[in-house]
Amino acid sequence: MKKKIVITYGTFDMFHIGHLKLLKRLKSMGDELIVAVSTDEFNLGKGKKTLIPYDQRAEIVAAIQYVDKVLPETCWEQKVSDIKKFGVDLFVIGDDWQGKFDFLKEYCEVMYLARTEGVSTTMLKDSLSAIKKISKEDLINALDILERLRNDLA
Repeated sequence: MKKKIVITYGTFDMFHIGHLKLLKRLKSMGDELIVAVSTDEFNLGKGKKTLIPYDQRAEIVAAIQYVDKVLPETCWEQKVSDIKKFGVDLFVIGDDWQGKFDFLKEYCEVMYLARTEGVSTTMLKDSLSAIKKISKEDLINALDILERLRNDLA
């Protein structure tokens, strides 16, 4: 009996619980899960800058027990050739791409999944940016207040 092969594509920057839940869910949909991780160069072409370099992101994704194979995603056009090359049965991507990959239905089943609520790489990056904007003086004052509270409770 032929194995059911599932493929997805993504940047997987700042790996978080939403990524893990996605990969676990995708693995449950088939026998083999292929994950194409966007390269740094491809992301720059999309106007995205990653915090974690491609090699590290790919290594993190490859270490996840649900993932059977990791490929570099280097261009938009490779999806059709990947689907053909690996005999993919199901292409899955986030619902923020709804309808954008319907042309792949000619080659395999296409599914759009809802994102994990309450967590996203964009949200994490925004939080880091907000923290970076806090002045050194405000951080020192906050530490002083915490130290006084700790002493009061001791």
